[in-house]
Amino acid sequence: MKYLLALAVAGITVWTFMVPDAVGFQMPELARIFFWHFPCPILASILLMVGAWFSWKYLKTNDMRWDIRAIATMELGYVFCLLTMVTGIMFSQVQWGTWWQKDPRQTSFLMVLLVYAAYFGLRGALTDDHRRATNSGVYALAALMPVLFLIFVFPRLPQVQSFHPSDSIMKGQIKGGYAYIVMALLALFTIITVWLYRMRVRAGVLELKLEDMNHGLENHSGDSAGTTVVRPVPVSHEG
Repeated sequence: MKYLLALAVAGITVWTFMVPDAVGFQMPELARIFFWHFPCPILASILLMVGAWFSWKYLKTNDMRWDIRAIATMELGYVFCLLTMVTGIMFSQVQWGTWWQKDPRQTSFLMVLLVYAAYFGLRGALTDDHRRATNSGVYALAALMPVLFLIFVFPRLPQVQSFHPSDSIMKGQIKGGYAYIVMALLALFTIITVWLYRMRVRAGVLELKLEDMNHGLENHSGDSAGTTVVRPVPVSHEG
């Protein structure tokens, strides 16, 4: 699977250079950054919503395995948030000639990054596992609606003027090879994300089992020795 994913990444990367340059860009040959930018906010939004749902499941069941799933999706979602911001800044430089356009969509997504940076800061500040899972779960649920507003609603308000294209896919403005590459990269990123998620959850479950074993050993070591394992041993005076 790893070799197939590596071949797929290499093949799609080569494919991005085979399509003609985009028309209407300040630097048409660099417009290919859009291929890598577009899937990132989609996956970030999905992962953050799924992470909030996993957090709700933990709050409902108090099962730490749901918290492991929540943190796995939140970590991957935040990675895609960072990739969205980085590729968006590169897109801004290519299209508008400045690294930071002060576009409402850029600013709103920066606020999303800060909201979820606070989520990880909250987790890092608490040492007790269940307290950390509870507090971060409540925060994830409380932050979900403001984040969805910042991503989907605020940039599309009539009074908000944005340079960012919002409905390129929905209006059919991306066609031919460009559309195929965007969809291929979205599918590839999704497969890689699922693979990373499963590895992260597996590692978290193993860590949870190891902690349970350590707690069991600590509790057992604190017990006094049973009478069945103690027997009198004769000792001579010479010994």
